Amino acid sequence: MTLLWQPSDEQIASANLTKFQAYINDRFDRDCRSFWDLHDFSVQDNQRFWQGFWDFAGVIGEQGERVLVDGDKMPGARYFPDGTLSFAENLLRPAERADSDALALIFQAEDQKSEKVTWRDLIARVGRMQALLVEAGVEEGDRVGFVLPNCPTSIVVAMAANALGAVWSSCSPDFGVNGILDRFSQTEPKVLVVCDGYFYTGKTFDTREKFAEVLAALPSVKTSFMLGFADEAADTGPLTGTERLDTALARHQDATTPTFKRLNFNAPMVIMFSSGTTGKPKCIEHGQGGVLLKQLTEHILHNNTRPDDRTFFFTTCGWMMWNWLITGLQTGATVMLYDGSPFAPDPLVLWRFAEEHGITSMGLSAKYVDALNKQQVRPTTVGRFDDMRLIASTGSTLVHESFDYLYEHVKSDVHVMSCSGGTDLLGCFVSGSPTLPVYRGELQVPGIGMDLQVYDDDGEPLREGRGELVCAKPFPSMPLGFFGDDDGSRYFKAYYERFPNVWTHGDFIEQTENHGYIIHGRSDATLNPSGVRIGTAEIYRQVETLPQIKESIVIGQPWAGDTRVVLFVVMQEGQALTDGLREKIKVQIRHGASPRHVPAKIIEVVDIPRTRSGKIVELAVRSVVMGEEVKNVEALANAEALDNFKGIPDLQED
Repeated sequence: MTLLWQPSDEQIASANLTKFQAYINDRFDRDCRSFWDLHDFSVQDNQRFWQGFWDFAGVIGEQGERVLVDGDKMPGARYFPDGTLSFAENLLRPAERADSDALALIFQAEDQKSEKVTWRDLIARVGRMQALLVEAGVEEGDRVGFVLPNCPTSIVVAMAANALGAVWSSCSPDFGVNGILDRFSQTEPKVLVVCDGYFYTGKTFDTREKFAEVLAALPSVKTSFMLGFADEAADTGPLTGTERLDTALARHQDATTPTFKRLNFNAPMVIMFSSGTTGKPKCIEHGQGGVLLKQLTEHILHNNTRPDDRTFFFTTCGWMMWNWLITGLQTGATVMLYDGSPFAPDPLVLWRFAEEHGITSMGLSAKYVDALNKQQVRPTTVGRFDDMRLIASTGSTLVHESFDYLYEHVKSDVHVMSCSGGTDLLGCFVSGSPTLPVYRGELQVPGIGMDLQVYDDDGEPLREGRGELVCAKPFPSMPLGFFGDDDGSRYFKAYYERFPNVWTHGDFIEQTENHGYIIHGRSDATLNPSGVRIGTAEIYRQVETLPQIKESIVIGQPWAGDTRVVLFVVMQEGQALTDGLREKIKVQIRHGASPRHVPAKIIEVVDIPRTRSGKIVELAVRSVVMGEEVKNVEALANAEALDNFKGIPDLQED
């Protein structure tokens, strides 16, 4: 339990979290002296907590008479059922910012193009886009889809749709035809905005033929527009019936003042898509008020975001972190957008971006940090990152060695925050606190307002040991349901079936003696040799400390009436998996984890399949090894990697 960082008294005193504690104490006559006092209040006095946070955060709208109805029902609980607001109005806050020349957005696409957008310009762009959507016949409840790079236009489309009361959904332009259709054929958008192409690894990819095929298969789309992104002068080519976006917007040059329809707190706002590795993606429908409140607790309290900060997360429009990132606009911070490869032209590109623009909050995937460590990349050669207060990581477990790397090779005085949640709640169950110490390998705290508990298999809370991550009480960003799931059965089965009136998230977790958490992997990917549950993250941490190994994936293979652990490794260039290295791997796992973690088989592969957000897919690999069909290869960024796991002779013998 190595202490890596301790906030100073000055840092604690100036934190938004400390100011909110004082606000709660004054308003409700409480005595919250620490994060833990505040968290207890947020769970035990849940209704007053959310009332107080709404006001503290300056949310624009009406709370209504009731804070929570059916609070004993999961699903079924609803927050602020009489409340009204506009998500877009809260993010843009035009009454305060319409004439501001401060920067709302800073955007860069590899080294190909960049742009700075003021608040005045962003609000005007939303106004013009809103007018165009009205011209296209978009009304409250209609769906608007976009397949765009992580650029200012993506935010403009989302905000314009929401301002009208429409529901938006998005994915990234690197998705294949079937991957896009798997999503939008379910949500049936009326309008779809696409692009001519995008940049990645220094190359330009033309997407017009692909989108022509997509649009031909989406009869719901009545109007489509093409953003000239890779080539601003590109014509629509095969996109017959699609208009260039700039040409269409030119008809509405004077429509620079958007209007905002304030809807019910629980009105649908966005449809998020699950990764879809076990079938068609689930269409998770989220309400606008719940998402706003939940994400603002994270930006304001957990991440300590302030006006004039510059906040960044490396993401695409196909990952929930894009939706999370843009909510940072509400705080008055400048939201930083980057599109392209984090390794092109070299692995320091994001760190130059951070140093050049004075990024205060740097958001990265855990796998990216691990890759930097493996490649011995040294961000300190770029600069000192004087403005950087926070490095946040999610997507998978940030291993202990990655904590060491960030403190040794990025910045020693920085809050490293590993967090975990998901598309399911558009936020985090486990997060960080700027007022508490950081311990090596640990996620610091449960999310504010989240009754996070660890359950054993019988549904009893655990204080020690590993179990299921559950939330025992409602929270505002629970989904409204799954789009198209009319009787709610799929939604109920996904989260509430295992334990009555409790959200079961599907992570294998334990609480530490510091009151922090360690996540050991997904519950459905845990290994069960001899009936003992083992988290896959425990094995990855040991294997990937070895310099010869680039990355790994582990599964449980049914064998001889039991389950045996099978480890697949990708070797670093110039390295070979010898019998000696196999033995070294086993020794490392035996001593670093336990004898039960030691794999029965260690096999070399050239690549590992992953989702488009970078997560490795143990279940898909296990299906291939067992000779089963992988139901939705379109969900994978590199589906061809599955071929590496077919018909391996060594897995047919003891």
